[in-house]
Amino acid sequence: MSKIKTYKVMKLQRMIMISVSVFAFTFSGCKQKKNGEDSARVNIVYILADDLGIGDLGCYGQKTIKTPNIDQLAASGMQFSNHYSGSTVCAPSRSVLLSGQHTGHTPVRGNKEVQPEGQSPLKAGVFTLAEMLKDAGYTTGAFGKWGLGFVGSEGDPNAQGFDEFFGYNCQRYAHRYFPEYLWHNDQKVYLDGNDWSQTKTYAPDVIHGKVLEFIETNQSKPFFLFYPSTIPHAELLLPEDDPFLDQYLGKFDETPYPGGNSGDLSRAAYGPNMHIPAYAPQEYPKATYAAMVARLDKQVGEVLAKLKELGLEKNTIIMFASDNGIHREGGIQPEDFNSNGIYRGNKRDLYEGGIKTPMIVSWPGKIEAGSNTNHISAFWDIMPTAADIAGIEPPANIDGVSFLPTLLNEGQQQEHEYLYWEFHAQSGKQAVRQGKWKAVRLNVLNPDETIVELYDLEMDPSETIDIANEHPEKVQELLALMEEAHVENEDFPFFK
Repeated sequence: MSKIKTYKVMKLQRMIMISVSVFAFTFSGCKQKKNGEDSARVNIVYILADDLGIGDLGCYGQKTIKTPNIDQLAASGMQFSNHYSGSTVCAPSRSVLLSGQHTGHTPVRGNKEVQPEGQSPLKAGVFTLAEMLKDAGYTTGAFGKWGLGFVGSEGDPNAQGFDEFFGYNCQRYAHRYFPEYLWHNDQKVYLDGNDWSQTKTYAPDVIHGKVLEFIETNQSKPFFLFYPSTIPHAELLLPEDDPFLDQYLGKFDETPYPGGNSGDLSRAAYGPNMHIPAYAPQEYPKATYAAMVARLDKQVGEVLAKLKELGLEKNTIIMFASDNGIHREGGIQPEDFNSNGIYRGNKRDLYEGGIKTPMIVSWPGKIEAGSNTNHISAFWDIMPTAADIAGIEPPANIDGVSFLPTLLNEGQQQEHEYLYWEFHAQSGKQAVRQGKWKAVRLNVLNPDETIVELYDLEMDPSETIDIANEHPEKVQELLALMEEAHVENEDFPFFK
């Protein structure tokens, strides 16, 4: 039996079990309860920026790029100072988010490509955040960048709990903002005027329109909206009539970006010889990056306005984060806008700048406006937190803990014993955070060159002073946690 058929049998069995359970509850006149209260079906909106640095937002200290809507979201809710992404690159970070398991356990641990389109799929047996909420009665939609399995595979978003998907299935294709087509579930949707040589229809705008449509269509029932935007991932490109670009042009010393990726500049531009994963040339990369972040901010504001227009504002919890740290691609550097703030490193690093993300949560009437938290949390906590919000039990085999007590300032907040990350590229990297201590292990796959660094994040949040030689016992303790956290995966072997 094929994996897809096996998957469908599993789904059918789960649906039968759920139907029996619902019938039993209905027949007995019971209602699902938790903590003595009827479970509220609160709408859940999770917006995920792509390669946005923690320092790119005004509420986190950005001085040049204006982000009034995201800043207002923070002012209306809670801002996190110790929230971490699932990984330091795209696909594994999303796998962590949807599985509730850190990179030592989650199924997808790298950006492994499938040709001609797509990435290594989530396995059929993975129980995702979307499946959990769908089983609880939510309508589920994902709009933007997927990267966890091509159409028809076991990782297809429709096979992983999403009723509707619209956007880029393949994250290589998401390098291009004027693609020939996007995917609506299993159907290609060709974009007007785009044929890999013309650039008429800006894909993020089309995706954003579908987001607003999803909210409108499902306003009368509980929904889970996953909005993994492609902005501001390189390539750095906007429509010619972008309203924000004029605000930033001429404000920076610009070094034009010639285009290309992986050293191949000749095929970067849109045209018959283009290389899809490459990036188009950009004369004004800094101004364009700033304008792209401003455009993202505008789209967040339009989501908030739509919820308010439909009277859903108080019955919707909104979360905003980034999938990893700022990149060094497409013609910009993190230093251009102080995009990683005080933190060392960027995308592909396991230093704070590569994995620490902005995290903002707003729920009017429930979360105190203008509040802040130092609670240490990560992407694998979203699944149990969503379960708590929905009034259901999370799966048992996850690594996350709910931070709803922190959001509501009620009850006892469970703390992590430690957080763990692994990154399989660049000779292999591992990191553990336990309280104030952070260990970073480099060159893991080259034993003769492996080094372990130790940092005290309370005294040295920028990770500038390696104190491993001063605390050998702590180093050994954290190395033991790395060994404990990592479980080998046949699709993404690490030590083999």
